[in-house]
Amino acid sequence: MTEHSLWRFSRALHRAINDRHFRDIEALIDEDVEWALYGPIDMFPFLGARQGKNAVLDVIRQLADNFHVRRFDRESIMLGVDSAASMLRYSLTALDSNKPISLRVAQFAQFKAGKLISMRVLIDTFDLVEQALGRAIHLPKMTSVG
Repeated sequence: MTEHSLWRFSRALHRAINDRHFRDIEALIDEDVEWALYGPIDMFPFLGARQGKNAVLDVIRQLADNFHVRRFDRESIMLGVDSAASMLRYSLTALDSNKPISLRVAQFAQFKAGKLISMRVLIDTFDLVEQALGRAIHLPKMTSVG
């Protein structure tokens, strides 16, 4: 049995972010890849949708410039022949402040011939924004019970 493409991609992505070793990740991304990290673009400009290998590699370099992955845990995962969906919990360090950041993400990936052709990541942005701001966000009460 061969190794699933997600495992190779995951190892290469973390090596690119933590060690700035981009060669392995470059080989695993399709030229026409579709990529979207859904989150607060105004606070984190590397979030958002990108098209093409060069644009995605630029995002990965920006992630490497801003964060170090301390730990990640797969809470759940579903693998298809050329697809994967997972819930992950990340522990990161912001490089500019050495501040710890924890976040949860849902990740949906598709592969073709071992290369990433589509990545969609949904980030628990409310918690992420509170951590980035360093304070709780108080929202007005939206409903009344009674």
